[in-house]
Amino acid sequence: MKKTNDFTEGSILPKLLGFAFPVLLALFLQAMYGAVDLLVVGQFSSAAAVSAVSTGSQIMQSVTTVITGIAMGITVLVGQKIGEKRPHEAGTIIGSGIAMFAVIAVILTVLMTFGAGTLSAIMQAPEEAFSETTAYIRICSAGAAFIIAYNVLGSMFRGIGDSKMPLLTVAIACAINIAGDLLFVAEFHWGASGAAAATVLAQAVSVLLSILIIRKRALPFTMKRTDIRFDLPIIGKILKLGCPIALQDFLVSISFLVIIAIVNSMGVIASAGVGVAEKLCVFVMLVPSAYMQSMSAFVAQNIGAGKVPRAEKALFCGIATSVLAGLCLGYLSFFHGDWMASLFARDHDVILAAADYLKAYAIDCILTSFLFCFVGFFNGSGRTLFVMTQGIVGAFGVRIPVAFLTSRRAGVTLFQIGLATPVSSLVQIILCLGYFSMFHKKMLKQAK
Repeated sequence: MKKTNDFTEGSILPKLLGFAFPVLLALFLQAMYGAVDLLVVGQFSSAAAVSAVSTGSQIMQSVTTVITGIAMGITVLVGQKIGEKRPHEAGTIIGSGIAMFAVIAVILTVLMTFGAGTLSAIMQAPEEAFSETTAYIRICSAGAAFIIAYNVLGSMFRGIGDSKMPLLTVAIACAINIAGDLLFVAEFHWGASGAAAATVLAQAVSVLLSILIIRKRALPFTMKRTDIRFDLPIIGKILKLGCPIALQDFLVSISFLVIIAIVNSMGVIASAGVGVAEKLCVFVMLVPSAYMQSMSAFVAQNIGAGKVPRAEKALFCGIATSVLAGLCLGYLSFFHGDWMASLFARDHDVILAAADYLKAYAIDCILTSFLFCFVGFFNGSGRTLFVMTQGIVGAFGVRIPVAFLTSRRAGVTLFQIGLATPVSSLVQIILCLGYFSMFHKKMLKQAK
């Protein structure tokens, strides 16, 4: 049995940064993963195929968001058991998680494969792209088991403090996906179906290679075949921790879709500008997103080991370093948004519209440096119900109403509408500060 990356001892900042950097690279590759699909389809296929990939990938991304959120329950529980020095219990948790997600994979495959046409209709896929959208969803859904296994493996390794293995799996998947896109779309001219086939192939090969690597590695937990069973108490704990995160992430993604719908009513230039800006925002938000995932694993181990003060120090170290990155990215987004937008668009008016919207996200770069670290801290400490609550308040109590009311004003700009996002983040930070104060006082009382 191998000793894991122990976050409960040693200097906090070097360990946190050492874990966060591979997570950042993995998130970057995931962002490139989706960008390459659209880039290759856009170069070698029709506009209908581009629309199909764009719509279909949004649906699959929403599904993946839910799976990743639920799998966070495994990350937190495994991290806590590793911190408690109970490796066999960590193996039991992983075994129960495998059994649970196997059932989810079967249900999801059946429902989405046969419901692909209905999902295309719900997303109002254009008539000329409807059949390709349905085909894209159906092919990706047929490989749902690999998509789920891919994310469960990542959650398991983050729980034991290993962020390099998930980086390796996403690097393998990204490389195969690019090769598959070039073969199926550029060479065979399969359009959206080719992009979907490349995605499934990439996930499948990545999972299989990961399993082969795992079989040859010494792991910091013990798991027998008999551990892969439906242990209802453990599954209940995974769902109790993971479902609030999954629901929050899903509803937050819906809130951004609502804002896009609001902007669409302002005309094609505004719509295209926000579309370009949202692509860029995926990359701009990589650093706080990496800290959020890393903080969850770091805090989970220290909470499990009973080292709450160390977990709190990790939070403050994370915020301090994340803010530095946020200031740099915020400066780039606010003052050089036009240059950034020109990487994805050629139309001058679209570039200006995207740059205007990015100015609002420049403010959010700094705010999310605080917010995402807090979210990671609360996830790692098992307070996922609060994470869900503050996320829903931010999305539906602030972001959507502010964007809608702002859009009703005469002469409104995309910057003004975009301000709904940092306003939401500010409210969520206030909620997090209040809850952290309560959490800190509770821990002090328990320590006495």
